[in-house]
Amino acid sequence: QVQLVESGGGLVQTGGSLRLSCAASGRTGMPYTMGWFRQAPGKERQFVAAINWRGGNPEYADFVKGRFAISRDNAKNTLFLQMNILKPDDTAVYYCAADGNIFSVSRIASTYDYWGQGTQVTVSS
Repeated sequence: QVQLVESGGGLVQTGGSLRLSCAASGRTGMPYTMGWFRQAPGKERQFVAAINWRGGNPEYADFVKGRFAISRDNAKNTLFLQMNILKPDDTAVYYCAADGNIFSVSRIASTYDYWGQGTQVTVSS
């Protein structure tokens, strides 16, 4: 089992920045692909970004390219999402997730094995 805890969400104005963190504990000795997803009220959960277990091959949803950056610090078992130029449409609960399949970086939520509880990001206009 892997436990994931997100932090760093909050209220920010349009154009502002936030840095989300996801701390992993438990069976962190195994390599995992890690991803960020988000879910706005009344909408389905959607892929935001993912990164392979070595910290390479980042994948981004088109709507965050050039604004968000995913990274990880394996020594500290922590995943990050730097979010810049935030827009009201970015308002959602952001979840981190771990995928035991290290041979690909998936954009599909159902392929991820472990999920955090989420952190709220609210962007005011």
